[in-house]
Amino acid sequence: MSSIQKVVLAYSGGLDTSVIVKWLQETYNCEVVTFTADIGQGEEVEPARAKAQALGVKEIYIDDLREEYVRDFVFPMFRANAIYEGEYLLGTSIARPLISKRLIEIANETGADAIAHGATGKGNDQVRFELGAYALKPGVKVIAPWREWDLTSRDKLMAYCEEHNIPVDFSKGKKKSPYSMDANLLHISYEGGVLEDPWTEAEEEMWRWSVSPEQAPDQPTYIDITYEKGDIVAIDGKAMSPATVLEHLNKVAGANGIGRLDIVENRYVGMKSRGCYETPGGTVMIKAHRAIESITLDREVAHLKDELMPKYAELIYNGYWWSPERKMLQAAIDQSQEFVSGEVRLKLYKGGVHVVGRQSGQSLFDEKVATFEDDAGAYDQKDAEGFIKLNALRMRIAASKGRTLR
Repeated sequence: MSSIQKVVLAYSGGLDTSVIVKWLQETYNCEVVTFTADIGQGEEVEPARAKAQALGVKEIYIDDLREEYVRDFVFPMFRANAIYEGEYLLGTSIARPLISKRLIEIANETGADAIAHGATGKGNDQVRFELGAYALKPGVKVIAPWREWDLTSRDKLMAYCEEHNIPVDFSKGKKKSPYSMDANLLHISYEGGVLEDPWTEAEEEMWRWSVSPEQAPDQPTYIDITYEKGDIVAIDGKAMSPATVLEHLNKVAGANGIGRLDIVENRYVGMKSRGCYETPGGTVMIKAHRAIESITLDREVAHLKDELMPKYAELIYNGYWWSPERKMLQAAIDQSQEFVSGEVRLKLYKGGVHVVGRQSGQSLFDEKVATFEDDAGAYDQKDAEGFIKLNALRMRIAASKGRTLR
């Protein structure tokens, strides 16, 4: 007999997780608590309540986490200018630690023995969910049905639904998107279908959040973004909450053909995977943040941040948001943002994000020193001679010993 009495399931209301509810009830003979997170996926989450009730679920959690998601996860990540493997803005990765956190909170509230998720055994999400859960509740039991059951195809899942009278939105005759998609306020991702051939171009009909650059307006859009300590607080002079900032930027940038990405990435479990991503607002945010940092950060601080960033991004991608090393890096990153305040002006045009202005009361850009005109003695050019000779000393000594480069 199973020792599991109650399980909290991350529940979307879709085919997979609806099957998982019944499978948990039958396999573990346990009570199932469902948790559905609204993190801005662009679809109604409330229908999940009726679906869960139809499956006999008594405790149903549907939480609006949009502000917490952007404020406590997206914004801290963008302070680091985090990009995985030079391109990916980590839209799926950064949502997982929040979901893990809430799963554990609900488990504690309801006295559940375990949590469960619908991530497959091939992907990164299983790692992210479970690393987060163990970091927050070391003794928690994690159930991953895709690693246990034999329902390995959509046909088998549908047959299971028919056998157990599970209400789902799909039928064999109903057209379904050929892509596996994940969406939240930061991005929408696409995998599978024709994308499994890395030589095949993505279909134009696939994209949902952006127009193609070719179809974008012929006139540019200008926006002003205001920062306080590394976070966006206003757009075009209008104060906005974190979630509202991202919602607004997604609309404006998407309308200008910004944010599409097609990459082959290295998953933590070892395989390469081709995915397409739409991150309109995030693409604007990272460009703007680097622009405000360019005038407010000390040179060595900026360079050190750039050296630390790939490790920070890798930690998030691999699921280590709650690790001590990520927290240590975050403390350093957040300290660096103390003076990162001011305004950035951007021009959005046919898929491009162009910085056209930046200003700050904390700016380290000194016009008197940098000018090509008369600087009135602010900078003594003769000082450069000694500076150059000292930096060349080791190379001059090596050359005098015959160690010339070939």
